[in-house]
Amino acid sequence: MAIQQLVKFHIADEAFGIGIKDIFQIIRPQEVFKVPNTPPYIEGLINLRGKVMTVVNLRKRFNLPEKENDNDTKILIIRMDDYLLGFTVDNVSEIVRVQDEEIVETPPALTSFDRRFLTGVAKVGEKLILLLDLEKILTPDEESQVKELLEENEAKIIG
Repeated sequence: MAIQQLVKFHIADEAFGIGIKDIFQIIRPQEVFKVPNTPPYIEGLINLRGKVMTVVNLRKRFNLPEKENDNDTKILIIRMDDYLLGFTVDNVSEIVRVQDEEIVETPPALTSFDRRFLTGVAKVGEKLILLLDLEKILTPDEESQVKELLEENEAKIIG
């Protein structure tokens, strides 16, 4: 019986999870270098100890009501194939251990959220944690745009 460790976080009233191995770091929001002509869900770029990365606001990405950052707001730094990507979330609550058999496909009855962003659902007691599909948060075109943003602006931010 395999156990997965998930970092549980919230956006609006939904609980989400990402495998702990996919998370590089969890940080507080910091100054963001705004980039013109980017999609509304891209907050901009940040410099984390010499590594420049794009920050995506998951509330905006998922078309949820906007909310100002507060003391609970965090940025999850995720390892994508060959770069790092930041996701702004409302809060990070805990690390949960889930048995593989407690993870099921996204039920068709789940209509409160766009299912294309999910790999499944973890049942933890009476609660459900929506499991994000990191490969689907950005389309291939959006991913190319993010990489271009980094290349074009890295020198400005580090220099």
